[in-house]
Amino acid sequence: MKLRVATYNIHKGVTGIRGRPRIADVRQALDAIDADVVFLQEVQDRNERLARHPDQPRGTQLNFLAGSGYQHSAYGMNAAYPHGHHGNAILSRHRIVTSSNHDISDHQLEKRGLLHAVMRCGRGRGCAVHLICVHLGLIKRSRLRQGAYLADFVEREVPATAPLIIGGDFNDWQQRVHEILHERLGVAEVGASAPVASSRPSLLDRLLAWRSDGRMPAGVARTFPSFAPWLTLDRIYVRGFRVLDTHVPQGLAWARCSDHAPLIAELEMLDERRLAPSGKGARASAAG
Repeated sequence: MKLRVATYNIHKGVTGIRGRPRIADVRQALDAIDADVVFLQEVQDRNERLARHPDQPRGTQLNFLAGSGYQHSAYGMNAAYPHGHHGNAILSRHRIVTSSNHDISDHQLEKRGLLHAVMRCGRGRGCAVHLICVHLGLIKRSRLRQGAYLADFVEREVPATAPLIIGGDFNDWQQRVHEILHERLGVAEVGASAPVASSRPSLLDRLLAWRSDGRMPAGVARTFPSFAPWLTLDRIYVRGFRVLDTHVPQGLAWARCSDHAPLIAELEMLDERRLAPSGKGARASAAG
């Protein structure tokens, strides 16, 4: 079975300086991405200050975005304030049978969460795929503790042979959390498993002498800032899948939607017989 997945930090659906609603642009972006599963960060599901703005849709942001062809969704509120709240969300074209949100905030100034959902693909009971959407902190020490919590959570809650997709804004430009996840969970980052296609190679791409077909070397998926991507903040990790392709759409239209560009991956689920425990936790489990 093949899946197209994407992770996207939508910056609360508003512009950076004036705070003008642009959630309609985000929905158009989701239409263009056309993914089976989308991991969203900074979904502002309630904002009373913008409730009467002509560009603000009626109802919640999540319901509005789900109208882009997603029958199933999950939302985890991370930060609440007098006029609203925001958090992570997962949109899916396959059934989400369970979901839970977990507070991984490291301090009061940054409210962060881990949203876990189980999706079933196919008819009947189908195949269970574990989905985790995260948004890690800006401070390195916080990210390391949150990365360790994420690894602990997966080792405790996700069967070692179950298909797993982790997507989100990791803020991990130094790849320290990446090392934790790779060592303990045996997950693969999609950008390191397939070339990343950019719809509009930047000047930086050309200066680095990237190949003429417009594809970046494996392991490079720059998504921030969207108007001139420089940092690799948004990532997708998988276990139990083959990565067929990855893509980072760029250009002015995408920069208008959010300060992050989306990361898109084409995946193919491995045969169950090829899903073996991996990572430190799985090895310890096998030894026990």
